[in-house]
Amino acid sequence: MTVYMVDRDLPGITMDALADAQQRAIATAAEMRSGGQQISYIRSTFVPGEAHCMCLFDAPDSAIVAELNDLAQIPYTRITEALDLTP
Repeated sequence: MTVYMVDRDLPGITMDALADAQQRAIATAAEMRSGGQQISYIRSTFVPGEAHCMCLFDAPDSAIVAELNDLAQIPYTRITEALDLTP
């Protein structure tokens, strides 16, 4: 599978709302996996000064990542293939 980065601009978001969105992403990925789709939430990074969030997902293609975010009702500006360089 491939890692995809989801970029989000979230002006005015509170930390509670951000945590809720993260939980929706995790739960939606679990629901999609139980339905036979291969997708996993990896992690998110939030830049408070820019209200910018980047979330990583492991999936076979970007369409599944878009579907997850649409189902979870989490706004995004783009989805791009990425390399996760975590040691």
